[in-house]
Amino acid sequence: MRRRGRALFAGVLPVTLLLFFGCGAGGGSSSTSANDSAVVADTTPPPIAPADAAPPASQTGGFDGAKAYSYVVKLVSFGPHPPDTPAMRNVQKYIRTTLKSFGCPVDVDNFHAQTPIGTLAMENIVVKIPGTGPGIVLLLTHYDTLRLPGFVGAEDGGSSTGLMLEMASLLCNQKTKNHNAVWIAFLDGEEAQLVENGQAQWTNADSVFGSRELAARMDLSGEIKNVKAVILADMIGQKHLHIEKDTTSTPWLQKLVWKTADQLGYKKEFTNRESDISDDHGPFLERGVPAVDVIDLNDYIEEGYWHTTQDTLDKLSPRNIAIVGHVILASVNALQEKFR
Repeated sequence: MRRRGRALFAGVLPVTLLLFFGCGAGGGSSSTSANDSAVVADTTPPPIAPADAAPPASQTGGFDGAKAYSYVVKLVSFGPHPPDTPAMRNVQKYIRTTLKSFGCPVDVDNFHAQTPIGTLAMENIVVKIPGTGPGIVLLLTHYDTLRLPGFVGAEDGGSSTGLMLEMASLLCNQKTKNHNAVWIAFLDGEEAQLVENGQAQWTNADSVFGSRELAARMDLSGEIKNVKAVILADMIGQKHLHIEKDTTSTPWLQKLVWKTADQLGYKKEFTNRESDISDDHGPFLERGVPAVDVIDLNDYIEEGYWHTTQDTLDKLSPRNIAIVGHVILASVNALQEKFR
């Protein structure tokens, strides 16, 4: 996918090949501001069909899918927000303010990424919920949008960010401390920045800037050795959700997440189909950290919405956001038990 050059169809192309994306032209932080005003997608929340309504939080382990969706609606209202643009700075302020309103301990890492279109200011926002032991369970999402005029990224960037905001609301207010700390990282710069002939090209050097920054910093500090597992959420809110098994993910961790989904009754949404995906989990896998990508890219491609201005709120199902949130929350609890 965009991001991640992401998702490649299983058995069709090796992960190392470039993946082309439909992106708008950009030429650095000063010239990309046009993306902020070129909002052509409708950001008005559409009516939600009964079949897509989020169930009560009591049915999804306390995870409130309706609240998670409301955060997505707010993110979309900012319009396109690729890295180092005025709209992105507004989104960053919103995420920081919202997390602090939950009582979350928030760490902000401002850094500059060297990209094919120039040096761009980026920001990782990391919630660090302490535990009683040294272990860390790390949850990831990216919140930047594709550098395409009119692209608001309701699914691609928005859905997983809304999910993780709701996750933070729950975990930051737990009454009891877990043995392992839980970190939730909101990553900047997942998307490729270079655009040629109206399309962005995903390469190892032009993608996952925020993830590479976070992994490198944790490696340098020595904290990465304490990470027990990484769960990445990306493109998890679309209708007709069918999450495939990413063959680059760590087998035991993927098995834990899929077993959890099966036990909760979500076998339809968490399928046994496979695909190869290059995504924000990659920099951690490269350092030997167990990681799994929870994503449905191929369905969105087949429906024609991926990396287009049609990636809008009407494509989302609050019910499916609730389902994935339930699974990830239960998986975190399972990891706490495993690494007690």
